[in-house]
Amino acid sequence: MKYQFQSNPGEFSYKPTLFTNAIKVIISVNFGIFVLQSLSQSEALFFPLFGLVPKLVWSDRMVWQPFTYLFLHGGVWHILINMFVLWMFGGELERLWGKHEFLKFYFITGIGSGLVTMLFDLQSMTPIVGASGAVYGVLLAYGLTYPNRTVYLYGIIPVKSIWFVLGIGLIAFMSSFNNMSQISHMTHLSGMLIGYFMLKKPFRLSGLWFQIRKKTLEYRIQKEEKKMSRQFQVERDINRILDKINKEGFDSLTDEEQERLYKGSKSLSQHNQKD
Repeated sequence: MKYQFQSNPGEFSYKPTLFTNAIKVIISVNFGIFVLQSLSQSEALFFPLFGLVPKLVWSDRMVWQPFTYLFLHGGVWHILINMFVLWMFGGELERLWGKHEFLKFYFITGIGSGLVTMLFDLQSMTPIVGASGAVYGVLLAYGLTYPNRTVYLYGIIPVKSIWFVLGIGLIAFMSSFNNMSQISHMTHLSGMLIGYFMLKKPFRLSGLWFQIRKKTLEYRIQKEEKKMSRQFQVERDINRILDKINKEGFDSLTDEEQERLYKGSKSLSQHNQKD
C-alpha cells in the first residue's frame, strides 16, 4: 500500500489512543533492553558491540549495528522522550497505514539515518545509540499527513503540527553543524529526510528486486548480443578469406590474412565446443 495523506485534515487537537500493536511491540522491546542494559551495568560492552560504531561496521564488518543501535539508549530521559514521541504521534499513522507498513517505515528511516550518519565519518569510534532517527521520521510523517492538527508545546502553547515539525527539522539542521555536541543531530535530520522521500515515493522491496532482476537481464542480453555480433564479424571475415583461397589459392593470402584465418577458426571451434 502507499503511505496515505489525510484528504481532509482535521482541525482538532490530537488525542492518541493507549497503544497500537506495532507501537506496543517497539516500546516494550526498547524498555526491556534498557532494563537489561541498566541491570548489567555494562554500557562499555553494549555500546561498542550493539551501538552504531562507524569504523567497526566498516572495518570489522559488524553489519548488525545499523539495526541494533535503534534499541539502545544513553539514559532514562533519552528513552522516555523517544518512546513518548513515538507513542504520541506513531499510533495515528499505524492505524492509517497498518502495522506492517508502519514497521517498514520505522525501520527504514531508523536504519537509513544511521547509515547516512555513518558515511559522514567512517573512522569514528564513537557509538551512536537511540531510536531518534526513526522517531524523527515518524514525527515528520505525522506533520505532513495531519498538517492542521494542533500540538501543544509544553502542554500549553498550541501549534499546528506542520509548523511544529518544520521547527524541529530546522533545529536539527542547524544543530548538525555543531560537531561539539554529544547529540547526533545528523541522525535526526537524515531520519526526517528519508521519511520525506518515502512519503513522496514509497519504498518497496519487491519493486527494488524487480529492478535488480531487470537490469541484470538487460546486461546479460546486451553481453550476448555483443558476443554474437563479434562472432558474426569473425565468420564473415573467414568466409571472405576462404572465397579468396577458392579463387586465387592459399598462397595469395597475406601474412595478416593467414593469421586472421587461424585465430578466427580457433575462435569458432571453441565457440562450437561450448555450444
